[in-house]
Amino acid sequence: MKKLYIIRHAKSSWSDETLDDFERPLNKRGKANAPMMGERLKKKGVMPDIIISSPAKRAKSTAEIIAKQIGYKNILFLDDIYEATSETLSKIVKSLDDSYKIIFLVGHNPSLNELAYNLAGFNENIPTCGIVEIEFKCKKWAEIAPQNAKLVMFEYPKKGGE
Repeated sequence: MKKLYIIRHAKSSWSDETLDDFERPLNKRGKANAPMMGERLKKKGVMPDIIISSPAKRAKSTAEIIAKQIGYKNILFLDDIYEATSETLSKIVKSLDDSYKIIFLVGHNPSLNELAYNLAGFNENIPTCGIVEIEFKCKKWAEIAPQNAKLVMFEYPKKGGE
């Protein structure tokens, strides 16, 4: 059994128009939502074997905040996740070491939405700091496919009236 948590970065700031897209930081809401979503994962007892993230500032900050909330240390920042297609994201996940059972993938839309749709038929927008959990009945990441995928959870900051 493999579990993939697709996590979109928290809300970012557009206040400084001179900043390159890669350098955009989290805004006030993003800084509040990321620890809240980390706390939700902690309450569910979720602990990844690895967190892989885009190195873009808003994704990196989201990954670090969530990791801190759940008490996790090792984050792998991969340049290929920033501006990746869903096909690239799929290749990254399928190439991961099979000793990992639970993976957090922190990145950007539209590729995260497309990945969730391609793997599990998930057809909703993943809002900022949204999390989609997909479970796969297989032993190797290379074997993940829609045929062995099951959508387990979709959480986002405003869900449940928060």
